[in-house]
Amino acid sequence: MSVRELVVLGTASQVPTRHRNHNGYLLRWDGQGILFDPGEGTQRQMLRAGVAAHDIDRICVTHFHGDHSLGLAGVIQRINLDQVPHPVTAHYPASGQHFFERLRYATAYRETVRLAEAPVAADGPLAVTDAYTLDACLLSHPVESYGYRLTEPDGRRILPERLAAHGIKGPDVGRLQREGVLGGVTLDDVSEVRRGQRFAFVMDTRLCDGVHALADGADMLVIESTFLDEDVRLATDHGHLTAGQAAAVARDAGVRHLVLTHFSQRYSDPAEFERQARAAGFEGELSIAQDLMRVPVPKR
Repeated sequence: MSVRELVVLGTASQVPTRHRNHNGYLLRWDGQGILFDPGEGTQRQMLRAGVAAHDIDRICVTHFHGDHSLGLAGVIQRINLDQVPHPVTAHYPASGQHFFERLRYATAYRETVRLAEAPVAADGPLAVTDAYTLDACLLSHPVESYGYRLTEPDGRRILPERLAAHGIKGPDVGRLQREGVLGGVTLDDVSEVRRGQRFAFVMDTRLCDGVHALADGADMLVIESTFLDEDVRLATDHGHLTAGQAAAVARDAGVRHLVLTHFSQRYSDPAEFERQARAAGFEGELSIAQDLMRVPVPKR
């Protein structure tokens, strides 16, 4: 069964709180799983959320601050302990290679799984599969940070009324889809383009070109909103976004579902992030991330 959803494992900025774990997000994309920014405690959060090591096909780290990467050691060792039967690929900023190696080999363990290291050194595609293309874009943070974007290939949507108009039915429909033409009728004559789904993941950054490029036309945008708008100067100084800034990006990019996350522990009322996002003019679907919540990717 096809499942496309975001499983939120943690939502705290910098330090965990009583109610929020360090960052961690698993994107289920049909039969594959991409783990983003596993902070400290991610392995336990996976257990609580019903996520297994076997669910992980890729790990994408935006940058090497602890709240986004300290969980790598435990997750990598768990992948090996559980003897995940498929290879796992890890993407992370190339400038942090020494951090990745330290986390990967933080303690002694038996390696049983092929973990491919695929560091990111520039904007552009990282992987092209039948299910998606994975791209990276440089962001603006005190340490090198990249955001990630998943794009499904465009497909075709069959239009029943056009099939009927051409008298095509039954097994001939499948034949037309496979061969592209049947009795002078082309696939274009009876279908239209169905744009592939797009998912974007934007963590620690100021406003920059990369943020807008990643968000453009996304069906789901997961984006940090560490600060509220009244603390915009703090956000800029420390390389972060406010709720209003994140929502304005989503508004201008035509995002369908906005997920705000990575909240500073200084704020006690999560509803204020929603109020400021709406005040910025975002009218689409909006989720204020909470640990262990599941958010479906909007259907096409």
